[in-house]
Parts: sequence; structure tokens; C-alpha cells
Amino acid sequence: MHLAYPAVLAALLFCTGLYGVLARRNAILVLMSVELMLNAVNLNLVAFDVWLRDSLHAGQALTLFTIAIAAAEIGIGLAIVLMVYRNRGTADVDRLRDTAEGHEPDGFASDSAHSANPATGAAA
Repeated sequence: MHLAYPAVLAALLFCTGLYGVLARRNAILVLMSVELMLNAVNLNLVAFDVWLRDSLHAGQALTLFTIAIAAAEIGIGLAIVLMVYRNRGTADVDRLRDTAEGHEPDGFASDSAHSANPATGAAA
């Protein structure tokens, strides 16, 4: 078996997943793109395991570990995305990033000059 065929396929899968992570705004599609990237790595592990004729089959064992970690990652990631969707009403990554960077909604200021107590004039 030529090593070039699965390596090129894995590179195409990885690039497709990378594009999905960088270009998509929906969190579920980003998670699917990460899974695509992990599958490209798994394909490389198995291809190199077959090409090297490893008697321990270390590439296939690492692939099983990667699949188990990916399953856990997807389970936790989907749970987080569902909770964020319930709380915020959107799974848009750009809007979630805005809330994480400390941007306040309109009408609220975060600096101490606007949070002074009107009765005493002292900052809160």
C-alpha cells in the first residue's frame, strides 16, 4: 500500500476541519469540524501503523484512545453548548466571545465613574 493515498486524504480532511473551525460561527459545527480533524489524525495513525508493519499495533491503539477522548469531548462539548443555548438563546460563537471579553450590554457601564452611589457620591 502506498502511504501517499491515506496521507493526502488525511491532509484534505484536516484542512476541511480547520476551515470549519475558523470559518463557522455555530458552536455545533465547530465541534463537528474538530471531530473531522481528529478523524484525519486517526487515519494517519492507522496508515503509518500499517506502513511500518508494527507488531505492537501502537497506531491502532492510539487511535482507540483518540476515539475515546473524542467521544468524551463531544459529550461535554454538546452539554456546554446546550446549556449556553438555553441561557443565551444562541449558539453563535461570535456572540459568546463578546460576552466573555467583558463587553457590557447597552445601558450598563463597567467603570467606577458610572457606578458611583448617587446618594453619597462615592464609588461602589
